Amino acid sequence: MPTAPRNDVPPFRAALAHMRTQEIVAVARLCQDYPDAVSLCFGESDLPTPLVVRQAAELAMAQGKTRYADRRGIAPLRQAIQEYHRRTNGVEVELERLSATSSGMTSIMISLQCLVEPGDNVVVVAPVWPNIVIAVESMGATVRFVNLEADPDGWSLDLDQVEANCDDRTRAVFLASPGNPTGWTMTSAQQRELLELTRRKGIWIISDEVYNRLVFDGSVATPSMLEVADDNDALFVVQSFSKTWSMTGWRLGWLVHPAGLAHQVGNLSAINSTGSATFVQHAGVAAIREGEPFVAEMVERSARGRETVADAFQGHPRILAPDVPASFYSFFRIEGVDNSLAYAKELVARAGVGIAPGSAFGDGFDGYFRICFAQDPKRLQLALERLIAAV
Repeated sequence: MPTAPRNDVPPFRAALAHMRTQEIVAVARLCQDYPDAVSLCFGESDLPTPLVVRQAAELAMAQGKTRYADRRGIAPLRQAIQEYHRRTNGVEVELERLSATSSGMTSIMISLQCLVEPGDNVVVVAPVWPNIVIAVESMGATVRFVNLEADPDGWSLDLDQVEANCDDRTRAVFLASPGNPTGWTMTSAQQRELLELTRRKGIWIISDEVYNRLVFDGSVATPSMLEVADDNDALFVVQSFSKTWSMTGWRLGWLVHPAGLAHQVGNLSAINSTGSATFVQHAGVAAIREGEPFVAEMVERSARGRETVADAFQGHPRILAPDVPASFYSFFRIEGVDNSLAYAKELVARAGVGIAPGSAFGDGFDGYFRICFAQDPKRLQLALERLIAAV
């Protein structure tokens, strides 16, 4: 007989008692009860990691590169990241500002650990990946949402609302550009405006740019805060190998930070995870230096998926799907739905399709849903047909 959950848990931090649950996971787990269900819940392509990256990891393991690495990353990886920013963003980032981490999420946690005290707040541009909110709240801080506005042409941000939500306990503004789940992308002009705002107020920026290569206008990458900021600005830029090179399970990312914080970032990396696995870091070098053909394939696959979704939703009387300039998501509203989680669960049981509920991405987004369209075309088409029929 299964053991009943215990209620007599010893005392623990109050900040953890009311942490938000992961609604996306709840829907994805429900899909497991329906073997025929097609799940588009999670943010990953179904393409495997490129062969050249897998082979680099195998070679590194065969050569015995399995011991501890420098807490801020092996030198070849940090040098490759430096070259990558030069190539994609046209910026020169000194090595002291670059630290490899054991995931983009670790980079976000390190950023928050550098800045946030209990009672502080972080202004978060929403809708936003729910782990960001959970991370801020786990530090004993609060989130102040500034919601993007939607219309058929896309999403927009009112920077006056960002400023209005800042006070003397605001430590940072968090934004993802391109955004998860919207694909919203900040222009260089708005980046400059935000930078001037945060400089005036003495507030940091945490800029999540992990989707910057998944752009559909022919650009090499979307604009980066690194292109407008000075070296010593109060800025963290978060990056990851997960999306660009389909390395979600590898757990490898990096963080760009002021050079004066290199020692502190290294210490925090050491206590969070002791860094990414050494052979994984060697795989990351191969991804950056030999993975561009795969990046082109990922962009093409995502562009096709984006077109498929747009065609499926075109003219539907109940679906508002703003344009997606970047990322591999569509974040759309279904008219008449006011409980996204309940409706998403119903869709699994009734239609055999799993989509992420909008309520997971911040206050004010019930009725919205997210799908990842970087999928096999036939699988995506089947999911969309089931979704449209159910709606």
